[in-house]
Amino acid sequence: MPPLPGAELVRTPVHLYRYLLRCCKQLPTRAMQQHYQHAIRQGYNSHTDEDDPERIQLIIQRAISDADWILDKVSIAFAVFKLILIDKSDNSMWKD
Repeated sequence: MPPLPGAELVRTPVHLYRYLLRCCKQLPTRAMQQHYQHAIRQGYNSHTDEDDPERIQLIIQRAISDADWILDKVSIAFAVFKLILIDKSDNSMWKD
């Protein structure tokens, strides 16, 4: 799954914060959304004193790639879960 549209426009920590919160909306459950929203807030607050532009760009790139990885992982896991449920609901598959 490619990053959400707008990933290439993220240049500042505030842009990153808003982008990551938008990514959370793609998560399938409210509990997951709340968990990652909290983690994003904590990460943002822990880096507010960062003033090195190179370090900020490194953090932005890493956060976008991490968000992409999480969205891929979750979408694959839920796709597999749905397939398992479909297969189990089809009783003909479990019979000889």
